[in-house]
Amino acid sequence: MAEKLPEIINDSVCPVDAKEELLDECESIWKQMEECQSKLMLLGTETLQKSDAKLSLLMMRVKALTAEYNQWQKRSPEIISTNPDVLVALGKEELQKVKNDLEMVLSTVQSKNKKIEEDLKREQQWHEEQEQILDALNGIEEEMKKQVVQFSEKRAFQELENKMLKLRAYKEELLNALGEFLEEHFPLPEKGGSAKKKKNSSEEPAVQLITLHEILEILINKLMSTPHEPYLTINDSFWPPYIELLLRYGIALRHPEDPNRIRLEAFHQ
Repeated sequence: MAEKLPEIINDSVCPVDAKEELLDECESIWKQMEECQSKLMLLGTETLQKSDAKLSLLMMRVKALTAEYNQWQKRSPEIISTNPDVLVALGKEELQKVKNDLEMVLSTVQSKNKKIEEDLKREQQWHEEQEQILDALNGIEEEMKKQVVQFSEKRAFQELENKMLKLRAYKEELLNALGEFLEEHFPLPEKGGSAKKKKNSSEEPAVQLITLHEILEILINKLMSTPHEPYLTINDSFWPPYIELLLRYGIALRHPEDPNRIRLEAFHQ
């Protein structure tokens, strides 16, 4: 709170001589105004008998002077006296008025400043709250992005896993169907028919032949597990007619340098 303006010593009681002198001056000026007004009235009545033009002009002057007179009647006469005591009293009064006006302005400005400070504090608090909300929303957005990415990856992995399961099931279905077809139309030869036996070993059992289904499954697994080396070595467990069947119909291929090795034709390429 700003310091109040210093009090001006108000000496409202002027000396008696100064007051009487001021009143005398007022009375003198008032008498002069009355004399002027009387002269104007007499001048107006005399000119009325001369001509209409002058009468109109004088009436306008009377109206103007009357209006000016009324204005002077309404306002307080500002008289500057030559008496030092009167001038000091008037100066103190004017300074006191200025002091009061300045104090009122100061109070108004301080009130406005206080209101502005309160508004500023509220705005700062609102700004901080908005920043906290924005940070929270940014955190939620980042978390949602991570969740979306994780959900997308998880969903893609789940879909891929489902497709793999469907492919495996379809593969098993095809293999079962192929196995049933081969067992029905391409059975193993009867024992003792064309199974090879070793020389002078009648007591040893014949070599166990594998089915055409098993041959194809071995060739498929070899091609899938080691595509860079898909060839398989033929042994006594492979029945020659089955090998010739696979080679004749282009299902299997011989090694260009080793006729005892075969591979499955890469139909998937």
